[in-house]
Amino acid sequence: MTALQLLAYICAALLLQLAVGVGAGFWRLRKAAKPLSADDDSQARSASTAAWSGWREFRVVRREYEDALRSQCSFYLAPLDGAPLAPFKPGQFLTFSLEVADGSSPGGRRAITRCYSLSERPDPTGYRITVKRVLAPPDRPELPAGLSSNHLHDQVQPGQVLKVRAPSGHFHIDAEPEVPAVLIGGGIGITPMASMLRWCLAEQPSRAVHLYYGVRHSAEQAFKQQLEELARVHPNFHLNVVYSRPGSSDVAGHDYQHQGHVDVELLRRTLPHGRHHFYVCGPAPMMESIVAGLAQWGVPRQDIHFEAFGPATVRSEAALSSGAGSPAAVAFDVHFQRSGRTLVWDGQDANLLELAERHAVEVESGCRSGSCGSCEVKLLSGSVRYAQVPDHDVAPGRCLLCVGTPGSALVLEA
Repeated sequence: MTALQLLAYICAALLLQLAVGVGAGFWRLRKAAKPLSADDDSQARSASTAAWSGWREFRVVRREYEDALRSQCSFYLAPLDGAPLAPFKPGQFLTFSLEVADGSSPGGRRAITRCYSLSERPDPTGYRITVKRVLAPPDRPELPAGLSSNHLHDQVQPGQVLKVRAPSGHFHIDAEPEVPAVLIGGGIGITPMASMLRWCLAEQPSRAVHLYYGVRHSAEQAFKQQLEELARVHPNFHLNVVYSRPGSSDVAGHDYQHQGHVDVELLRRTLPHGRHHFYVCGPAPMMESIVAGLAQWGVPRQDIHFEAFGPATVRSEAALSSGAGSPAAVAFDVHFQRSGRTLVWDGQDANLLELAERHAVEVESGCRSGSCGSCEVKLLSGSVRYAQVPDHDVAPGRCLLCVGTPGSALVLEA
């Protein structure tokens, strides 16, 4: 081969390589500039509507009782627009706007806002919440029954449409499969635990999960057969059902594993040695006992996650943060402008909502845990403190009564 032929071959190879590069670049440009097809447009719209702001309409497609007493009912919800739903974090809640009967309101109805935990793992086609009917306390029959829970149980049927805000909340399962999860639920506090449990078993099947679920007896136990079946087929799931007052037909070792209450002593006796992530949700007495007990046991603060019903959240958070009793309260005047009342904050109440209610100042409330925003009022002067950041995004110049305490003298538009 002559030098001239070799040079010709080299030039041809370079030209071929250049032509291939130009052709590939032109093809990429054409693909990027191609108009959206109907399928592409549908996918883009689906992605943009998967998460939303404000209210979105959902149809109730099914309802189902979860306990023998028929006091806990699951509502299955599908978006009216048919668009897929973005995955939520197991443990989060939905916020609802409900129109309930109220003889004292114009038209005989009024809107209330309530939050309910999601009780199933993420599903792009719909949501599930499980609601316990709240009755008047047996020792205080003069008190009203739960307004929203009774409305849902008695009035909301398949086919009805509800207004719902997107899932939110800071209480949710972590993504550390190497650390065993301990889920502790008391009463209807089982709902976020059910969501966490099903997600863990599906997404982290090798992770050890311990569920401690406390109720009085089998008739009050939600998801009974479902939980027993999950424990049977998942070797890494350890079910610990605790009855405080077993019924005459309840069988130890079959219907329940322990008698008494879920407490830290039970956890110390039954959990394997080592680090765990604890997730706790239940009524105030259980919360205050277990959360404080875990801290005293030496569990690191970052391994304790909890969501209480109402103001127990604030008290528990403050106790964990300080490791001691609350500091001496400073007295502040709190003036409710619309009501024309000036009250003295002296630390007797857990939050401003309790102060207002104790003195019969009428204010709106919903979740009582800083989630729904029902008790948000305009802050005309002064400063309000929160033991932890509320889930609800508080607007500038406003405050949440249910989780707020005075940082100074206050004037509230309420």
